[in-house]
Amino acid sequence: MKKVILSAIAFIVFVFVNAQEVKFGIKGGLNLSNWAGDTRGMNLKPIVGMNAGVLVQIKLSEQLDIQPELLYSTQGTKMKNVGASISDTYYTGDIKWNLSYLNVPVLLKYSGDGKSFIEAGPQVGFLTSAKASTKLTQYSQTVERDVKEAFESIDFGFVVGAGLNITPNLLVDLRYNIGLSNIAKTESGDNTKIRSSIFALTAGYRF
Repeated sequence: MKKVILSAIAFIVFVFVNAQEVKFGIKGGLNLSNWAGDTRGMNLKPIVGMNAGVLVQIKLSEQLDIQPELLYSTQGTKMKNVGASISDTYYTGDIKWNLSYLNVPVLLKYSGDGKSFIEAGPQVGFLTSAKASTKLTQYSQTVERDVKEAFESIDFGFVVGAGLNITPNLLVDLRYNIGLSNIAKTESGDNTKIRSSIFALTAGYRF
């Protein structure tokens, strides 16, 4: 892992040195997130979250840019109508999984006309918090607890998207983050794999 990080830093430094133009910016938007993988029978529903952070746009040529970003992202899923028997009483309710990450995508962007663009690249996410909110059908109160220990601290994914340069400074894009790694910690012999699945609509401003 250390070698991968050092290689990534060396690559970004090389790109900076050879860049034709560098712009910094801010961006933010909405997430529609869910879980994918071995989720059959979980009755999962997507939830709405947010993302916000900074970007660096590095021009490689008239048509190609590379864009590293640092984004705070809230994501997760909701389980509907979960049931369990406790002390001979059967309870049902909804569980909302609220996970927060610091995501670092590094995207290659291509624009043939200077307006519209497509983008793709890897992303690594660092888990900052994970909470489960449970609301039982029999009660109106919602109970929240910390569940960070149940999830992996690092999430790997791949991002694909498309967008539009509205002005030389203002841009919007729509992305899909395909989770590549198992985000849930599992016990020995448990081969369950759960991956992130996130659509993100964002707007950005380059200075």
